[in-house]
Amino acid sequence: MNASALVFALAVSAAPQAGQPLTLDDAVRIALERQPTLVQAHATTQAAQARADETRASLLPQVSLNAGYPFLLASSGGRSASGTQTPASFGFSPNFAANLQASQLLWDFGGTFNRWQASLSTAEAQQAQEHATRLQTILNVQTAYFLARAQNELVGVARDTLQNQLRHQQQVESFVQVGTRAPIDLAQARTDTANAKVQLINSENNFRISLAQLNHAMGFEGSLDYTLADTNFPALAQENAPVEKLMEQALAARPEFVAIERQVRAQELSLTALGGDYFPRLSVSTAFTNVGLQDAQFTWNWNAQLSLSWQIFQGGLTTAQQREARANLLSLQAQRDALRQQVRLEVEQARVGVEGANAALQASEEALVNARERLRLAEGRYEAGAGNIIELGDAQVAATSAAAQLAQARFNLASARARLSEALGGPTS
Repeated sequence: MNASALVFALAVSAAPQAGQPLTLDDAVRIALERQPTLVQAHATTQAAQARADETRASLLPQVSLNAGYPFLLASSGGRSASGTQTPASFGFSPNFAANLQASQLLWDFGGTFNRWQASLSTAEAQQAQEHATRLQTILNVQTAYFLARAQNELVGVARDTLQNQLRHQQQVESFVQVGTRAPIDLAQARTDTANAKVQLINSENNFRISLAQLNHAMGFEGSLDYTLADTNFPALAQENAPVEKLMEQALAARPEFVAIERQVRAQELSLTALGGDYFPRLSVSTAFTNVGLQDAQFTWNWNAQLSLSWQIFQGGLTTAQQREARANLLSLQAQRDALRQQVRLEVEQARVGVEGANAALQASEEALVNARERLRLAEGRYEAGAGNIIELGDAQVAATSAAAQLAQARFNLASARARLSEALGGPTS
């Protein structure tokens, strides 16, 4: 299989299949394979690791080879010893030169080494940021998935409402024909049916939009002609735990904390490295050279040199750089404190959100049961002639609202659990 065929096969495998329900796990898998933000985050991590290797290069031997074979323009002519004038002539004389040189830094009071270690810490910080981007991508997919599930459920509610309104309209038409109900009841029933049709159209449009948002969250560019599996976010074992216990887990697992700690460490090492600029730099170098005009005249030379260089005064450059580094370190430490407070807020909000969504779900289920019973009684009263069309319409609206409220409550609970999971560092942390 060639490269293009392999890429096509991977693209097909990581795509929603028409007619096959898309599960939440499949949606997350597609996002992890196709989301451009993850590709960008990974590329940024690779660049940071490459910069660390670039910094390490200064600690390793440096070897260079220079060789040249120029041609020199030479002239001959003039007066000979006998006094005869000889004509001038021009020619090219070959000249060869080669130089092989190696150098090695011996000691610079830890300046270069600490810069390398700072680059490594920066790369580790970026790797943690990549993991944070991964968790955010998963949360975005989960939220978009459950929103689409809720919108799909609302389509079902609107469709059931329309069917019920059509049944009511047929019932009212028969009553009006036999004269047991006034024509105004039929007008009201037709209005309610038309409104139910509009609600169904809007619900279907909202569902399609939510699928487009889910595709965007997954990084998938394709058709919206797929269905969603009946997937719920399972209850978290720690969702009822005290906030302090949840904070311990979050502080240990959140990649943002790993990133900020590595950034602080990198800045501390950079500050230490700047201190080495006050002191000398010791290095050793050696070189082999070969220069000559002809093969017999080639001369090999070898030399070695121990060098000590010291920037005694640079106009206060190093001192200013240290002041900047200390300020940057203080800023990072403040960011770390702010991040801790932000995570605590996120954990508390998510925990309260799960608790409230659970209670709201139970109340919504009870409300739907009561609303459906009210609608059943209103239909019976209307058939018996004891009720009126307004009472029946109000009962239908209440039943529809209760069903929509239940769909929203399910979405709120699933989203709250997803946010709590992300706030704690993800399910795999």
